[in-house]
Amino acid sequence: MSTIVQTTATAPSAKRAPNRAWRKLKANKGALVGLGIILFFTVLAILAPILPIPNPLATSWSAVRQAPSAAHWLGTDDIGRDILSRMIWGAQASLMAGIFSVAIAVAIGVPFGLISGYYGGWIDQIISRITEAFLAMPFLITAIALSAFLGPSLKNAMIAIGLSATPVFVRLTRGQVLAVKTEDYVEGARSIGLRHFSIITRYILPNVFAPILVQATLTIATAIIAEASLSFLGIGQQAPAPSWGSMLNTAKGYLETQPWMAIWPGAAIFLVVIGFNLLGDGLRDALDPREA
Repeated sequence: MSTIVQTTATAPSAKRAPNRAWRKLKANKGALVGLGIILFFTVLAILAPILPIPNPLATSWSAVRQAPSAAHWLGTDDIGRDILSRMIWGAQASLMAGIFSVAIAVAIGVPFGLISGYYGGWIDQIISRITEAFLAMPFLITAIALSAFLGPSLKNAMIAIGLSATPVFVRLTRGQVLAVKTEDYVEGARSIGLRHFSIITRYILPNVFAPILVQATLTIATAIIAEASLSFLGIGQQAPAPSWGSMLNTAKGYLETQPWMAIWPGAAIFLVVIGFNLLGDGLRDALDPREA
């Protein structure tokens, strides 16, 4: 009986599944484009300290609001700071906000979703009602309220965005667990007396991981937009540290005369968000077992 359970339980996580998913992902041109965009901005953010670019905080009153030129490839801002340099350093803030915010949401939401879906009963009722209450509030409004409460800083903005995104992962994980926990391999694991913790970690979590990964990738894009919004409002990354959102806030008063101040950070946000969305869509297709 034990041998049968082990064979059945490991079937959904066959070793060939990752290879099949990788082949499908490589065949998806949109996903590869998205991955390329993400890698490009990630490399820029990592190499920012060693790239031959001006100090993003250095001001020059003789170069205020200059158009793109050989000296300043993307122009300068209202106090003469190099926009290219601030764009590259700003990538750090945006990518950190996206990744760490989603990490917070996953770390909190997935365990609660597993507990809610697996145990059911009054535990499920409490977690589900609290989750629904938070889902009833718009994501960005919740993030703004939490960030204002915690205080203006990039760290607090990441915490606020992560907590605001948590209910999505609770609901997603709970729904996946409800579908998986009735499978034969889970019932077989119960029948041989495995502890609940072992069943959850060995048989349920690996088989609900794919949709969580896809949702996490898509949520990073949302978190980047949220961080830019909070920085634009002055409750995210604080001056003079560079951030794409705060750069847009500075540029809003010069849209007609110096449009390059807004074009470049806006284009960067657009590209990174498109990149994560394309990659997320590709992962969803690659990890879907129903797709050949």
